[in-house]
Amino acid sequence: MVSSQQELQRIALAEFAIAGYTGTSIQRIAELAGLSKSSVLYHFTSKEALLEAAVSPAIDRLDELLSDLEAGGLGADYRATFIGQFVDFIFDCRQEVHLFINQGPSLVGLAVIDRANGTVRRLAHYFADSTSNPHDKMRFGIALGGSAYMLCTADNFEMPLESDDETRQALVAIMSELLAPVRAD
Repeated sequence: MVSSQQELQRIALAEFAIAGYTGTSIQRIAELAGLSKSSVLYHFTSKEALLEAAVSPAIDRLDELLSDLEAGGLGADYRATFIGQFVDFIFDCRQEVHLFINQGPSLVGLAVIDRANGTVRRLAHYFADSTSNPHDKMRFGIALGGSAYMLCTADNFEMPLESDDETRQALVAIMSELLAPVRAD
């Protein structure tokens, strides 16, 4: 039986990521948590409130990461810091990122998802606006979106990854290459 709101959020987030938000019911979350439906609703007034509580910390963290990027710019010094922080973010928030990537477009209208979509769009625009050529825009999109998608869906596709340390090092190295400015020769 679940003993805290935080554990209930963790269970709900896992179920939202696996079964989808629309495919998950409060009753199912209650069953997984070993609680009654009324106990879940005592802590969270609705499924949307539970989703908001579960994903808001990740949105806040991504928003802060993006604000730091906007302040620090894409110079070599800050770029390395950003890449490390972004990889840490997608590692720490795999289920939330999975939800944003795979369900964000279909859940438009839910306030917390609209907020997540806005933050992701802001990140995409930042990188798209930092270059004028389509080649770099594609590299930036592949670096950010591809790394997030690969890491967050590996479990669903039963694609075993190396250890977290090895995978993190590989992602940082690949993203560093993809996000490095291209020199015109």
